[in-house]
Amino acid sequence: MNETDGLRYRRLNRPQVITDESQEPEHKSTSTYSGRVFRLTLLTLAALLLVPLLVAILLLESPIQPQRLSFSEPPLMSGCLEPNFKLRQAERLFEGQLIGPESIANIGDVLYTGTADGKIVKIEGNTIHVVATLGRPPCDFTGSRDDEPTCGRPLGIRVGLNGTLFVADAYLGLFEVNPVTGAVDTLVSTRNPVAGRRLSFVNDLDVTRDGRKIFFTDSSSKWPRRDYSYLIMEGTDDGRLLEYDTVTREVSVLLDGLRFPNGVQLSPNEDFVLVAETTMARIRRCHVSGLQKGGMETFAENLPGFPDNIRRSSSGGYWVSMSAVRPNPGFSMLDFLADKPWVKKMIFKILSQEVLMKFVPKYSLVVELSESAACKRSFHDPHGVVATYISEAHEHDGHLYLGSFRSPFLCRLDLSQV
Repeated sequence: MNETDGLRYRRLNRPQVITDESQEPEHKSTSTYSGRVFRLTLLTLAALLLVPLLVAILLLESPIQPQRLSFSEPPLMSGCLEPNFKLRQAERLFEGQLIGPESIANIGDVLYTGTADGKIVKIEGNTIHVVATLGRPPCDFTGSRDDEPTCGRPLGIRVGLNGTLFVADAYLGLFEVNPVTGAVDTLVSTRNPVAGRRLSFVNDLDVTRDGRKIFFTDSSSKWPRRDYSYLIMEGTDDGRLLEYDTVTREVSVLLDGLRFPNGVQLSPNEDFVLVAETTMARIRRCHVSGLQKGGMETFAENLPGFPDNIRRSSSGGYWVSMSAVRPNPGFSMLDFLADKPWVKKMIFKILSQEVLMKFVPKYSLVVELSESAACKRSFHDPHGVVATYISEAHEHDGHLYLGSFRSPFLCRLDLSQV
């Protein structure tokens, strides 16, 4: 074998790369088919989800008819409003033994509050006693939505001249309760319209020192308490501040056209009444005596949250509890939606009130304002680790007792520690 033959031999026996070109079109065809199946499945699932959603948006009626609102940019959370963890130093009391203690009053060291099942209770030491039942039992201890109209829902509570309790019940009206005997006297019934309009959401109250006048809020003529999220999102302006005369037993309208009037507090001299206008994140002042009687102006505006109850502080100012905050920096859903009524409509077409509540941040905030509405100090609990859904801050004996419109406990904060 010569050299040329050897080269030819090696060339002929060189390993060959074998490719099955005939299978390639089949592989491409299979891949294309799988992709089509995937895309078709994805589109089908999207249609199954989106079509009912679009039908709901187009055909279902929204339960609310929102008004277009306008807010200023929330105040910066700095200075007096600098975030802190002071509310986390509070202790929970009677956890699981009372639900929704919205408001608190005290006679000496005995505390009184209302609960979600329509009861007025007193807290003496480590014991809870039922003083009175305002509604018609049987009532679910948890205060179910269906039971509220018949069982009642006590909200604001105050102590009167003779040591009796005055109570605002969201569904039933105004009551005077004897804390010793448990006797209940109906002062104002929601069955009787006031100035041609029904009382749908009696909320908070305050009483003059002589016991003659009771100032109270009716948050809406349209929405009851259990639909308070509708009231807030709709921006309804049918709330009123009312006055009840305990001698003549007559009710008169002091202010009308308010958007979710809530907490009520008389000034130390009883010449004006402060009213929290929750939806608008502000507090109004209504003059009830003196030269300015009948006049009204804004006491505090553009608050860092949506105010609930207002109570006096020992420094001469006012404790204001925020039902929800307007963080800045941060995102406030209510501020964002204020001028977008069509979005609000869609939200309530597809989401229930209970689901919507889950999107409300559990940021707890209590602010102390001076007599001139300047911020003095603030207590925070970001994420609501200890204190949640605060509705009122009631000061007694160096402590703040924190009520809640839905939590199953009271909180107590030692002011000497913060």
